[in-house]
Amino acid sequence: METQKKGLTMFRQFFIANLSVIVVSALGFVAIDFIGYRSVALLLLATISILSIFVTLYPVLTAAVMSALIWDFFFIPPHFTFHVGSSEDVLFLLMYFVVALINGFLTSRIRDLKALELQKEERHNTIKLYKTLFDSISHELRTPIATIVGASDNLLQTESKISEDDKTKLINEISIAAFRLNRLIDNLLSMQRLESGMLKIKPDWFDINELINSPLNRLKNELSTHHVALNIASDIPILKFDFGLIEQSLFNLLHNETLYTPEDSTISISADYKQGILSIEVADNGSGFTNEELSQLFSKFYRSHSKLNGGTGLGLSIVKGFVEAHEGTVSVENNFPNGAKFTIKIPSESLEMNDYLDFTNTTISQNSDHKTLSEEYNSQTKQNKTSTSKNANEIITDF
Repeated sequence: METQKKGLTMFRQFFIANLSVIVVSALGFVAIDFIGYRSVALLLLATISILSIFVTLYPVLTAAVMSALIWDFFFIPPHFTFHVGSSEDVLFLLMYFVVALINGFLTSRIRDLKALELQKEERHNTIKLYKTLFDSISHELRTPIATIVGASDNLLQTESKISEDDKTKLINEISIAAFRLNRLIDNLLSMQRLESGMLKIKPDWFDINELINSPLNRLKNELSTHHVALNIASDIPILKFDFGLIEQSLFNLLHNETLYTPEDSTISISADYKQGILSIEVADNGSGFTNEELSQLFSKFYRSHSKLNGGTGLGLSIVKGFVEAHEGTVSVENNFPNGAKFTIKIPSESLEMNDYLDFTNTTISQNSDHKTLSEEYNSQTKQNKTSTSKNANEIITDF
């Protein structure tokens, strides 16, 4: 509903509309000797027009009726009565009442029509975006599925003799195609989580080296044709963040680098931690981006014109969503002298070494109050031997 979109309940709309009329009437009553009672009517009409922009129809009509009654009772001579002294004022009051109602009604209708037009435009854009998505997905699905079907058919043909090397190549093609499908599904699921508002970060303590090495290992085949340079500050402590989301963000950035940079180019990854902010930069020495591309790279379904085949245009928009879920920022700029540079900045708590040692010492102290398994076993063994010896002595004595 419209009221829900504006975040105002019907009660609050009635309250705001009536309060606005009362405030303007009070100001007009104070200044009536300077502006005249007919000028107050113009001020009240302007108030009704402004209210019709922000509230729905019924509060506007109520405010219009109340403003007419207030103007009649407090401003039209004789004052403090609904009796109107002259026929001219009677006509003026009727005209005011009609104009106020029509003004509020028409302004409210115009606003509703604009909202409806905006909804149609948003629906059209949504249909256009999903058409782009389906076109991209159809291409992304068709290629790996065709690879899997073709390779598996060759492996299942028992009549033809396939060498072990060819079998290995076919199996490798199936594996690569399967990982491509899995990456596509991950991106679609991630985008669904972002758009549904159900994404909740689950921060925990992790090492920055583990965070960077994980996507590098996952993309070792794609990165085999590139040079990777690492520059990770040695003094970065243990940090608290959602490992899965930030690791997926780095994965998408690095995968984007493998798609849009030429072979034998260098991809540089640097990380630093200062004043509670973790900064990660992924740079390359490729051809960079145009100004138009820089402004749209993080838009959903956008694909750079420098690579026409492959990709759904979701990778970088997912990076933006995951980073912003950490209340961080991600930016891109052209690198000097050439290439591009992506920068991720997220606020993160740190676990300093002193805190870690205090935690370790506390754990050791707590454990020292408890017996180990071997100590507990030896203690029970001694008790059993003592009990056995005592029972034997009792038996001998009785005998």
